[in-house]
Amino acid sequence: MRLAVVGGGSTYTPELIDGFARLRDVLPVDELVLVDPETDRLELVGGLARRILARQGHPGRIVLTGDLDAGVEGADAVLLQLRVGGQDARREDETWPLECGCVGQETTGAGGLAKALRTVPVVLDIAERVRRRSPHAWIVDFTNPVGIVTRALLTAGHRAVGLCNVAIGFQRRFAALLDADPADVSLDHVGLNHLTWERGVRLGGTDVLPKLIAEHGDTLADTLRLPRTLLERLGVVPSYYLRYYYRHDEAVREQREGTSRAAEVAGIERRLLEMYADPALDRKPELLSQRGGAHYSDAAVALTASLLGRQRTGTGGGAPGGGEDVQVVNVLNRGTLPFLPDDAVIEVPAAVGPHGARPLPVRPLEPLYAGLVAQVTAYEQLALEAALKGGRDRVFEALLCHPLVGQIDRAEQLTDSLLAHNRHHLAWA
Repeated sequence: MRLAVVGGGSTYTPELIDGFARLRDVLPVDELVLVDPETDRLELVGGLARRILARQGHPGRIVLTGDLDAGVEGADAVLLQLRVGGQDARREDETWPLECGCVGQETTGAGGLAKALRTVPVVLDIAERVRRRSPHAWIVDFTNPVGIVTRALLTAGHRAVGLCNVAIGFQRRFAALLDADPADVSLDHVGLNHLTWERGVRLGGTDVLPKLIAEHGDTLADTLRLPRTLLERLGVVPSYYLRYYYRHDEAVREQREGTSRAAEVAGIERRLLEMYADPALDRKPELLSQRGGAHYSDAAVALTASLLGRQRTGTGGGAPGGGEDVQVVNVLNRGTLPFLPDDAVIEVPAAVGPHGARPLPVRPLEPLYAGLVAQVTAYEQLALEAALKGGRDRVFEALLCHPLVGQIDRAEQLTDSLLAHNRHHLAWA
């Protein structure tokens, strides 16, 4: 089995390698190709990757290359984890929206649109090259904004599934609070990427979400930075990204007064790369847990194994049969949420197997959530059109549609700022 990781020089990669090493019975990888144009960084990450495999007795081979075409040649699956513009672009995404009184975040709001505009054309070019070199390969997209990027891939006819670590993070957190095996915990997880709610948590056939909120509401609320009373009133656990909607002004104030997440991550990355250079290091360092992407490796291994026909229970519970597993993934709507277009990409439990992912039925989405989901879906459609076709007017319309912007003057100013900060990444600008 040959897998390729595009963006293999990421400081995330040792987390992924650790998962491949621990779960080699689930996904027996013979060759893992790390692809990245930054050769110095790739050598550091690749060296640690080799030591992690060796320490755990994994027989797989690590290949390092800056040549994308060679890296994806003959791959069974290609994992995308790239960041166009690097941490410098992320820092800008988190900064200039604040000038307009809008949240600065790399996947949500104006900053998320900027990232989508930079990222979609690059990912589509990579996917076309994968299709030429390995037409039967699956593409697993972990590149943000996952919903928009996955929709771009599927619209272009690629064999792709989008993946986020929010669902598996909740599954593991709930299991720990319940003192249960994560494999026994399944989620009623519904919405869009970075816009989801847990409406049920099933353990042994029983919905234990009310118990979780009653007994662990303070812990959950502190983690989400939302009031416990909200969880109790709604009876759901929102994704932590909902804080940017439910407490937008407070988030903006904090961002203006504090250190940006981009600056924190840049500092963590510098320290990680120094650690990776140590030839004695042969395991992922504890500091990596502060980088983000917790449980990414377990989710990626489970999804890839399912797509390649190696059945494994995932984040959504037991297998529905027919050689499929249930995983929470980003997938075409196809009538699952009837108020959305069929070609919208939603994040829900899906049956995953060698033929791809199909969303499982979900109970009707309550108006409180459906309204926000519908508006953000409309924004994502406009954002994808702007990414594919370019044009200032398309950028303006996407921003005007976004519920975190929604005002003419703000949308105009944000459009100007976005283009000024991203002109060198946008061929049409």
